[in-house]
Amino acid sequence: MRVVGTELVSKITGHESVNGTAFGVHATDLGVMWSSGERTFVVFGDTYGDGWCGDGAGPSTGADWRCNFLAVAEPQDLSAGLRFTSVVARDDGAARQVLERDPGSEEETVIPCAGIEVDGVHYLHYMSVRNWGVRGKWFTNYAGIAFSVDDGHTWEKPGRSRWVNRAEKDHPFQMGAFARDDSRLYLLGTPNGRWGSASLARVGFSDVLEPAAYSYWTGSSWVERDPFRAVPVLSGPVAELSVVYNTHFDRWLALHLDETLSAIVLRTAETLTGPWTLPQVVVAGDRYPGLYGGFLHPDSADGPVLYHAMSQWSPYNVFLMRTELAA
Repeated sequence: MRVVGTELVSKITGHESVNGTAFGVHATDLGVMWSSGERTFVVFGDTYGDGWCGDGAGPSTGADWRCNFLAVAEPQDLSAGLRFTSVVARDDGAARQVLERDPGSEEETVIPCAGIEVDGVHYLHYMSVRNWGVRGKWFTNYAGIAFSVDDGHTWEKPGRSRWVNRAEKDHPFQMGAFARDDSRLYLLGTPNGRWGSASLARVGFSDVLEPAAYSYWTGSSWVERDPFRAVPVLSGPVAELSVVYNTHFDRWLALHLDETLSAIVLRTAETLTGPWTLPQVVVAGDRYPGLYGGFLHPDSADGPVLYHAMSQWSPYNVFLMRTELAA
């Protein structure tokens, strides 16, 4: 499978985007997407409103800063862009933060990493960021899974549903991407920051919120409870990982940032345990400086065309990209 080419479709957020600033969103990043029926849910990271600094993320105060927000889109022709039907809103109509910070804790922000809906329940994988570093380095307190039973309007963050980082800050499941088959949920995890490899875990649908129920792939078998026994299935650097099974090619497709290449890349495999192909450049950083993200739209599951989000640090907003693949 090869990448034929990638083009920018439209800006999703901020000034001069298809959604404008009607929801109080002047700047944001990420754009993690998943489907629920015919609708697409899209969750974003640190978000700013009126008064935003205008170049990159600002401080965690002022400019109507929110850790995250959630939008919903009805079925549409993506060649014209990704338009929101609604957002989870405050009383003033602006997008509301959906994952709250832990009160009284040493926590910079709460960043969503993956979303999925299973049997009417929505799940968000997120990371509790302790502090930011430089050049793709940061440290987390823990990774967690939140859930919503009211279509994403309210979310709970159970204390038991967490993978706590240790003092060495090397826990292999601090950022995550969801995948599923008919009977299980899979979690591909990476350490905090952008330089680690991705390992694989799985769990039954009834135990998504129970870390003790997860099993981890060791390279030859599944073992319970101990994430440090997991052997990477995707060699690093892997960041902002997004995974979908594409029925057109009968392959798993993984999109992620490769910090070494300064590019969003594609890798494919017949099974989640691998082997995965070497990275192919999908979007290059010399064309879009400061790029990151690369989260797949659910419509990327059944054809040779991928739609995916791409963030740029400057102007700190999200764009919809279109990538064509060939066998």
